[in-house]
Amino acid sequence: MAMIKRSLSALLLALFALGVQAQHAQHAGHDAPKPKKRAPALAIGAAFAPSGELWVVGLDEQQRLAVQTSADEGRSWTPPRVLERADEAISADGENRPKIAFGPRGQVVISYTQPLARPYTGAIRLLRSADGGRSFAAPVTVHADRQLITHRFESIAFDAQGTLHTLWIDKRDLEAAPSKKGYRGAAIYRNESRDGGASFGPDIKLAEHSCECCRIALAPSPDGRLAALWRHVFVPNQRDHAFALLGAPARAEPVRASFDRWAVDACPHHGPGLAPAAQGGYHAVWFGERDGIAAVRYGRLAADGTPQGDAQPLPDEAAEHADLISAGAKLAIVWRSYDGQATRLRAWLSRNDGRSFELRDLDRSADDNDHPRLVRQGERLFALWRTTKGIHVHALVP
Repeated sequence: MAMIKRSLSALLLALFALGVQAQHAQHAGHDAPKPKKRAPALAIGAAFAPSGELWVVGLDEQQRLAVQTSADEGRSWTPPRVLERADEAISADGENRPKIAFGPRGQVVISYTQPLARPYTGAIRLLRSADGGRSFAAPVTVHADRQLITHRFESIAFDAQGTLHTLWIDKRDLEAAPSKKGYRGAAIYRNESRDGGASFGPDIKLAEHSCECCRIALAPSPDGRLAALWRHVFVPNQRDHAFALLGAPARAEPVRASFDRWAVDACPHHGPGLAPAAQGGYHAVWFGERDGIAAVRYGRLAADGTPQGDAQPLPDEAAEHADLISAGAKLAIVWRSYDGQATRLRAWLSRNDGRSFELRDLDRSADDNDHPRLVRQGERLFALWRTTKGIHVHALVP
């Protein structure tokens, strides 16, 4: 029975993905069927500023892009400050949410996907501040390609040298393919900005044949670069995960980081998480179906992204939308779990680099809620969870 339930969950996730896309199309002015009740757009981005303040960015009740800050780790918040973005539509659902990142020289950048006039199309937009977030310049499009196609599900991060990296899912190669039916998925593109988002280098193809609607995970590498993990469509149609070090020599095919061999003709809107391990390599978490059993799994990756040992399912058959974060030997994996009456926020916590874990229940809500977000301040780790009642902040591994 558990196997049947978990297999059905994969199908439900795929159907949910289609529903989210329909909402985005309607928000952009398309002739999508009008839902009876639209769920609130609760997805947020979060990060600690160098000053120690916790920042979040998301949509307010009027669907305006806004930031809030907290000087006491989420116990109290400033009123929302609305950011000017020319009344653009903004994706703020689940995997596709606004993001915020702080650079080394007073830079603050906020990115989001702007849905465009055709279904499943979008542009990656970015607001930039050079004064620590006191003011922001008008939004700009990050990528050089301006076709009315998919540029969506972006991720942003600064590396150790202060270079801003933006990665996104892109369908320009699918559009150019002689046969769209013969092209697997989409592609991962990226670019770099060496001036905190004031200008951007060329669009660089990282890999063809990515999944279409799953978030891209980024993590720092030991040499100060960034590593990326994303859901990939391997031959013939296996939706596992791929790994790449940004700036490394191009490969004909990316490193395969998971071997669930899940063959499904849909995107589950369920991206992975990635964090550095204290003993080298990386911690990773992802959702997939293996031998008919759908589950969120935790595994270790070597420095080159190849799997180390067997991945293990999280201790919760209902786990979904997990993510993870690390600080030295401290590791936190956090996820949502619906128990039939309410959604629980749960965590698997380790103080010894993933050798052993403690299961902890953090929160519970019967209201609409976002996927959990994870942030780090020095050696301290925090989980953020937004519900219709507000933003809940939980300190994790002490």
